[in-house]
Amino acid sequence: MKKFIILFSLLGPAIITSNINNDAGGIAIYSIAGARYGYNLLWTLIPTVFLLIVYQEMSARMGMVTGKGLADLIRENKGIRVAFWVMLSLFITNLGNTMAEFSGWAASMELFGVSKYISVPLGAFFVWFLVTRWNYSIFEKIVLGVCLVYSTYIISAFLAKPDWGEVMQKTVTPSIEWSASYLVMIVSIIGTSITPWQQFYLQAGVVEKGLSEQDRWASKVDVIGGGIMMGVVAFFIIVACGATLFPADIQIDTAEDAALSLKPLAGKHAYILFAIGLANASLFSACILPLATTYYICEAMGWETGTGKRFKDAPQFNIIFTIIVIIGASIILVPNIPLIKVMWFSQIINCILLPVILVFMLILINNEELMGEYRNSHWMNIVTYVSTALLICLNLILFYNAFTDMMR
Repeated sequence: MKKFIILFSLLGPAIITSNINNDAGGIAIYSIAGARYGYNLLWTLIPTVFLLIVYQEMSARMGMVTGKGLADLIRENKGIRVAFWVMLSLFITNLGNTMAEFSGWAASMELFGVSKYISVPLGAFFVWFLVTRWNYSIFEKIVLGVCLVYSTYIISAFLAKPDWGEVMQKTVTPSIEWSASYLVMIVSIIGTSITPWQQFYLQAGVVEKGLSEQDRWASKVDVIGGGIMMGVVAFFIIVACGATLFPADIQIDTAEDAALSLKPLAGKHAYILFAIGLANASLFSACILPLATTYYICEAMGWETGTGKRFKDAPQFNIIFTIIVIIGASIILVPNIPLIKVMWFSQIINCILLPVILVFMLILINNEELMGEYRNSHWMNIVTYVSTALLICLNLILFYNAFTDMMR
């Protein structure tokens, strides 16, 4: 019982980071996958969860052993110039992602008849207040509680009444179609799970929570549990859309399209639950993405960080976070803003940057002076180097696809 209480107190950073994968963009990808290909892409969630767990374990381990965030380590080991350009690229990428989250929040609220000119300012204020006025412990408990709202997608899937036998078969049986659109969808599902900002946020969260080498056992539970939770939510989103939209041959482009399309097919309750899930995911991610950006910029520059800290204690932290939230929310209020172009642009930078961050991580995690006995084992290096090479190839495909889409 005592060990369970200790475990519960140490959980959080990885569960939060993993669940942010299921943001407005992630939900859209999973919904489109189910609508276009039914249950055929469920099997991709197994390697996706595996890759997520591998990289999150490395990030958490570095944070516990060094007591420093990833941006801190890059600056100390690669110099301020390298750190500056990495941080600038991440800032631009996450600003685009933050806009996408506020767009998802606005779209989900419009499903309930609330204008974006009301919902976006209120959502932005809530995000700002949550991060700047409550300390990390309170913030983490609130965000962990919010994770429970993702269960709406599980209920939506059951309301869709899928053939569970077929669902289980497709989950464990890889299905390959040699078409460009199918392969891009596979890449998108895996690619939406491993992003540069995740590694920075998780490591910063581990450091701020004060975890050390003695807490590795709990961190592993956190990492594995978070990865599985992400996969479960993605699984049920694909199932809900695969059971309803795919047989009806309904094509969608966004998560809100999926919610609207579910209404006549799976009923009003499925529609409402799907919309609630989208609203929750969007606002939840709109908290974490600006926070992650602020963490790694302040770490790279050697500035004070921390949620709930007063302005005089962490001025740069509060200013940067506030600026990101204001810009991200304000641009969504501009009439006829081509948000899809912004999202493509941020995805292109993300695709370019991810391999760089993964290479930095592998160099740092294998630095004996830095990690000592906690550096990667021989077998772990084989897994991570092969995984990194695979992710680089996948990101090249995503880069090409996003670039050609943006140029159209």
